[in-house]
Parts: sequence; C-alpha cells; structure tokens
Amino acid sequence: MSSVPMIEQTAGKGAARAAARRNAGGNRKTGFGGARRPGFLTYGFLGAVLLASVFPLYWSFLVGSHDNTVLSRGIPLLPGGNFLANAAKVFDSIPFWKAMGNSLIVSGVTAASVVAFSTLAGFAFAKLRFRGSKGLLVFVIATMAVPTQLGVVPLFIVMSKLGWTGSLWAVIIPGLVTAFGVFWMTQYLRDALPDELIEAVRMDGASMIQAFWYVGFPAARPAAAMLALFTFVATWTNFFWPFIVLDPSNPTLPVALQLLQAAHFVDYSVVLAGAVLATVPLLLLFIAAGRQLVSGIMQGAVKG
Repeated sequence: MSSVPMIEQTAGKGAARAAARRNAGGNRKTGFGGARRPGFLTYGFLGAVLLASVFPLYWSFLVGSHDNTVLSRGIPLLPGGNFLANAAKVFDSIPFWKAMGNSLIVSGVTAASVVAFSTLAGFAFAKLRFRGSKGLLVFVIATMAVPTQLGVVPLFIVMSKLGWTGSLWAVIIPGLVTAFGVFWMTQYLRDALPDELIEAVRMDGASMIQAFWYVGFPAARPAAAMLALFTFVATWTNFFWPFIVLDPSNPTLPVALQLLQAAHFVDYSVVLAGAVLATVPLLLLFIAAGRQLVSGIMQGAVKG
C-alpha cells in the first residue's frame, strides 16, 4: 500500500488524492488482508465438487441398504433398513476379514517402502551431484509412460519362477518403489531443502546419510505424508494385478469383493454393501490423518 503523505511530499496533492482513491478501492475489493475473499461462485463450485465426490458412496449405501425386491421396483431416494443384513451376507459369502487383513498388510508395507526409497532417491537426485543424474532421472520418469498391462506377463513369469504366485509377496515386491514417488520427492526436495543447510551440516562433521536423516527427511515430511496416503489408497483399491497373481483363498479386499458377483445372478445390494464396508477403513484413515496432513502441508509451504 502506498504512503499518501510521502506521495504528497514528492509528487503533490493531486497524486496523493489519486493514491488515496486507489487504496480505498483496493480495500473495498480485497478486505483488510489484501487477499480477495471467496465469493458465491467459489463456494458453489466447491459444494458441487463435494456433492459429486460423496454421491458414489451415498449411492452404494443407498442400494446396499435395500433388498432386490425393493430395487426391482426402482431405486429409492432414502436408505432402507437392510444394510446390516446385507453386510452379514458379505461376511458369510467371502473371507472378508482375511481379505481386509491382507489389504492392510500389502498397503501398509507398500506405502512405507515407497516413502522410504522414494525419499532417498529424491534426496540423491535433488541434492547430490553425480555423473548421469539427469539422464537417470529422465529414464525413471519415462517408465511412467509404459502401461502396466505390458509388464504383466513377464512379471507373472518371474513370480512363478520364484514360487510366489498366490502369496502376498507377489503383490508387495513389485510395488516397493514407484517412479512417481521418486519424481514427487525429487521435485519437492529440490525447492524445499536449501543447499546451504546441507553444507552446514556436512561442515559440522555429519556424513551424507546423517545429513539426510537429520535434515533431508524432516524437510520432506509434508510431501512424504502425501505420498504415503496416495500410495496406501492406490494399493488398497488395486484390483488388476492381485486378481491375476493371488488365489481366491488368499485375496485382497477388491479381489474378495469380486467373488460376490461371480455367480449368474448378481445381488447388487450385497455387492454394494461390501463396497461400502471396504471404503470405511479409508474414511477412517482420512479422518485420523487429515488434520496432521494439512498441518504438515502448510508447515512445508511456509518453510519453503
């Protein structure tokens, strides 16, 4: 904001009055903080996005709370009272709790591994100087353009040779690190971690791995939290590769839910009740980690 008395001393009263009018108009438009407040269109757009995001879950719960006799007459607008009965059918039809345990193991181990390896690789690409680093990073990013379906056959042959088909190791090992995770952490650490801070730690006698542990990893926590959450959700909902490599007796949750519609007659109320039950752990995860996640992101943004 321009200083009106200073302008009056240097440019005259006319320029001072013009500056006062500009400042008054800016305050009316942007408020005291200088930032434009969100208007009706912003809130309307956010509300529409929220409703569009919640609708699939509500639709699944709506169908899962009725039976086929009600659904045959049309989709009702209000939930019914059969959700617990349909949930009991899900528990009786598939190994639900075993599948949920397998999904927790696979998703948790994969998320922790991706965060650890991607943060190490991102620190190396962002802050270390070694020959061929740029070309190697480009190669890692280029692998993201290769469709997953192209690697299914050779990957299945490798898992078969190792004797891991039907085991959770066949799902965990291929996902221990991802090209997206390496790219994500590289871009974040390149901007969020000053080189001078690493040099100061090194001058104090710390090794490079100590510099990473005491300086690099704390700086990477906001991005690491986001990466862990994205990886956990993506692994939890992954269906394609677990369906190919796992046995029906030892499935993950999406594969187990597929067994509900393997018969000629599909009971959609039971299938969607199972889908709602499979979504509940993810909702609990977002509720538990949401506040810490947002605070970590804001802390990283201020530090950056």
